[in-house]
Amino acid sequence: MSPNPGDSATHRFPVPGLAAEAEILVDRWGVPHIYARSPDDGFLAQGFNAARDRLWQIDLWRRRGLGLLSEVFGPQHVERDRAARLFLYRGDMHGEWLAYGSDTKRVATAFTAGVNAFVELTRSDPGLLPVEFTRLGYLPATWQPEDVARIRSHGLFYNLRQEVARARTLRDFGPAVEALRRRLEPPHELTVPEGLDLSLIPDDVLAVYDLATTPPVFAAAAVSGDDVAPPSGQHSNNWVLAASRTQTGRPLLANDPHRAVSVPSLRYVAHLATPDLDVIGAGEPALPGISIGHNGRIAFGLTIFSIDQEDLYVYETNPADPGEYRYQGRWEPMRVVSETVPVPDGEPVPVELRFTRHGPVVHEDPQRHTAFAVRAAWLEPGMAPYLGSMDYMRARTWDQFVAAMNRWGAPPENQVYADTEGTIGWKTGGLTPIRRNWDGLLPVPGDGRYEWDGFYDMDQLPGAENPESGWLATANEMNLPPDFPADRVIAYDWYAPYRKQRITEVLDAGRALSAQDCVRLQTDYVSIPARRIVARARELLAGEDDVDRPLALLAGWDADLAVDSPAAALFEVWYRRHLRPVLLRAALSRLVEPERIEAALRAVLPDEVLLADARVDLDLLEQPGDRFGPDPDAVLAGVLHTSLTSAVADLERVFGPDRARWSWGRLHVARLRHPLAALLDEPLAGRTAVGPAPRGGSGDTVGNTAYTPDFVQSAGSTFRIVVDVGSWDDSLVMNSPGQSGAPDSPHYADLFSSWAADEAFPLVYSRAAVESATEQRIVLEPGPPRSG
Repeated sequence: MSPNPGDSATHRFPVPGLAAEAEILVDRWGVPHIYARSPDDGFLAQGFNAARDRLWQIDLWRRRGLGLLSEVFGPQHVERDRAARLFLYRGDMHGEWLAYGSDTKRVATAFTAGVNAFVELTRSDPGLLPVEFTRLGYLPATWQPEDVARIRSHGLFYNLRQEVARARTLRDFGPAVEALRRRLEPPHELTVPEGLDLSLIPDDVLAVYDLATTPPVFAAAAVSGDDVAPPSGQHSNNWVLAASRTQTGRPLLANDPHRAVSVPSLRYVAHLATPDLDVIGAGEPALPGISIGHNGRIAFGLTIFSIDQEDLYVYETNPADPGEYRYQGRWEPMRVVSETVPVPDGEPVPVELRFTRHGPVVHEDPQRHTAFAVRAAWLEPGMAPYLGSMDYMRARTWDQFVAAMNRWGAPPENQVYADTEGTIGWKTGGLTPIRRNWDGLLPVPGDGRYEWDGFYDMDQLPGAENPESGWLATANEMNLPPDFPADRVIAYDWYAPYRKQRITEVLDAGRALSAQDCVRLQTDYVSIPARRIVARARELLAGEDDVDRPLALLAGWDADLAVDSPAAALFEVWYRRHLRPVLLRAALSRLVEPERIEAALRAVLPDEVLLADARVDLDLLEQPGDRFGPDPDAVLAGVLHTSLTSAVADLERVFGPDRARWSWGRLHVARLRHPLAALLDEPLAGRTAVGPAPRGGSGDTVGNTAYTPDFVQSAGSTFRIVVDVGSWDDSLVMNSPGQSGAPDSPHYADLFSSWAADEAFPLVYSRAAVESATEQRIVLEPGPPRSG
């Protein structure tokens, strides 16, 4: 009996805990439509279905979050497991549950009971087990309701990594070099907190934090501490259009969150229908509910709002006892928790977890009598990522939605909203620390001088309702209103504004849009930085014969990074590989000694895997001032000439001299590899891979396709949705590479080619439309209670 789609027969499963029969209708795109007669049965069926389609993925999520990877993958993951345990929520669960929606504990209990019901079925019928378990010889675990709330390490986090990168650059090179690394918004003068000795901060101070907050890398012979994947791009776009701005006279809401491009997909599209709730959209498969979508009355979608929710504290420790740190003039003991990490075929490995009053200790240096701990708002009660959607997904009006956002904690978000009454809105949410005497941009001493003074109320965060423009949009840019109080500090580390600028450009054109127009905007590849860089190059290189042909290719180009564009290939290779480093090297040459320029360049060059950010580059090109000496235009012309000539030679080595054969999609591709590929034998390792497919765009475009140094897409919107508010069956969605995480399922990668072609499919909602699209019917029947 297979739980996977592709078989038109009805499958029946006994499910302990169900009060009445429930149905799961799987449509031709792999989307499950879950019908139940009560909320408890609905969330139980949602958990069962999540395990049916994504069991290996959600089991890995739980193991990673709870620090139990070593139990099945070996002792090389003990340090990662220890790190994960440092960042679990360890507070009172009673208060934790109450911090979410009023019935969140009940929902989590039902959801995890559904997961466990499917896990128990795999024990009696191993044919239901995903292939990853059978190949690697382990079994999925059962869950506790607390697992969905205690695990925090799958969220998005701000701004600890920036604090440390800033401190290191200041430590080694000073503020002028730091200004070439990162742009602060709103403009702000950087000052080192009193008492902070930058020399005490080691380069690897966040090694444990990185182990806790990044996905594991599995290799055939992993080395402890080396299995760290860099965090991927964490952008998003969303917008909402009033009825007056659409072709149908109904509001439209669009959302395309940008995360790692992976197999299985991070998101899972589902429909949950009970007598008091009928919600459809996407969430993360290991969590109950829906965080992006609609409920038949309101639609909602989110992007990151970059609240600074983290601080690194630097402590002086007691030379006589490194387990004590100085706080308010006395030695205070760290709290020590001793645990064991199970490993295969051996005794459990003891680990020691240390905590200060501010949070988990991530680094200790007894020789220098220092220790470092992380204070994170996302370790407070009610901060499990996305679990706050329990309340707002059930709202029926704008006022109810805004009230529900009071319970939203993490990640910090821009929510856009639309309803059938015609209201559109934007509301930010997230737990925001109040720092009375510092700005959060650098680590601070942990001796009591730098403490959070509570948190801002949600109504102190910005929002808007029914603007005159008829639309609202966010794209992670600095979007604090002009009249926002300057002393109410939210953050200074924001993403670049270019995606939002392009969205504004399109929406301000005034044309009434359709749902399909919104899909086209979600996959728009016009690069604002490319447009401005090429314009500056034309200005400075006019008449340069030896670069005339490539410059002419760019000069006649519309800055669209289309998949088949020769100019796009030239621009991206030029800008990322040649222009940016040559430009920054020229700026650094006036700030640091010649022998230190390359080290400084490594400190300020953006990591393309993490983000695209042209703010510093454009400022240097367009407003050079005296940063390149008395004749900046001459210096910049040389930079542009040298780098463009090198880029042309680079492309000719790859494609040959015939520029008609150049195309961006020949370089820039999406290629997905299963996380366990290194541990799987052939042909399974090859069978779990997806792609390659040519891609347009970059990390600077609305259609975000951020890439690694070899131009392989690393992040972007694998999930996209456009909600036609009120005509719900006309909504559109995409979730690449497919809905299922099972390699033997026809829905494992069936959406990949459509996604790569920038297409979408119908998000059917009404029962009639669902029935007409049903591919497989699953019936869940009340079953006997589990033994034991």
